[in-house]
Amino acid sequence: MSGAADSGGITVGNLGRALAERARPSPVMVGAGTLCVLLIVYFAASTDRFLTAGNAGVVATQVAVLGLVTLGQMIVLLAGGFDISISGVVPLSAVIFVSLANTGMSTFLVCVVVLVAGALIGTVNGLIVTKLKVNPLIATLGTMSICQGFAFVVTDGNTVPLESAGAGFLADSTPFGVPVFVLVFIGIAAALFVYLKWTIPGRALYAVGGGPEAARLAGMRADLTKTSAFAISATLAALAGIVLSSQLLAGSPSIGADMTLTSITAAVLGGASLHGGIGGVPGTLLGIVIIGTLRNGLALLEVSAFYQLVATGFVLLIAVSMAQMKLPGRRKKSERPPRVERTAV
Repeated sequence: MSGAADSGGITVGNLGRALAERARPSPVMVGAGTLCVLLIVYFAASTDRFLTAGNAGVVATQVAVLGLVTLGQMIVLLAGGFDISISGVVPLSAVIFVSLANTGMSTFLVCVVVLVAGALIGTVNGLIVTKLKVNPLIATLGTMSICQGFAFVVTDGNTVPLESAGAGFLADSTPFGVPVFVLVFIGIAAALFVYLKWTIPGRALYAVGGGPEAARLAGMRADLTKTSAFAISATLAALAGIVLSSQLLAGSPSIGADMTLTSITAAVLGGASLHGGIGGVPGTLLGIVIIGTLRNGLALLEVSAFYQLVATGFVLLIAVSMAQMKLPGRRKKSERPPRVERTAV
């Protein structure tokens, strides 16, 4: 395949780098930024409780929990998949965390067990999608149902109080005045930014999601890359379950039921493509802030939680519609599939 290289073909690293260029700000992100500003202006004018330090702290805590699952969802979307199982992994992780913590087991060990369980669930999702060739929507819908079912089985459908005093440490305040899990979220977001921007496995996500056949021709392990994306997503969902149980000091089989909808909405608002290969951490953070601001503002205006769900659905439809719009004419250079050479990873 040296001829391919001589004729301008690209290597594995260059392929991922070329496709990663598609993560640059898109019309969707520009629209999302405008929407965010409009929401802030509207809610600030509607209630004097919105632009306060106390409310900013509330928004930060809400955004951090949603942000954990949304970052995971963005990773899966980059690889060309969906992760519906989030709404099952979150409650199952929460009830397992509380149940194990109540036995007196070390909090650190409990967290490790829950996170490993989440990673295993994600790995199963990835293997079902890549090896059995099951549609990601169907595969993760099935695991979501299984996880939700086990969460109800473990608790008999009841909320289990967290009896261990130190197990809820993630919700404790730091010297900076913010909960521990907010700092954890910031650290994870920074790590994923570096991972996607400057590592070969991170660039491989763009390549596999944006041009799966080109990625295979370049010698990339597409199945491994996609499976790792599902594993990351489920691990972050498990962490979100731990955080929620730490906040509530209880584990419930019904918490996080709307996490799938909100995470996909936030990721798409941030510029992630439902077709794979497009997205990034900065845009995802913007989408998370929009959803957090919308929910917080509506709550301050005493809008029913049911209508908040309706509003989230409308925002998702608008974001997806904007993402599907294509201007007539030439394709951008970065959108043309690059030529590749066979290269071992």
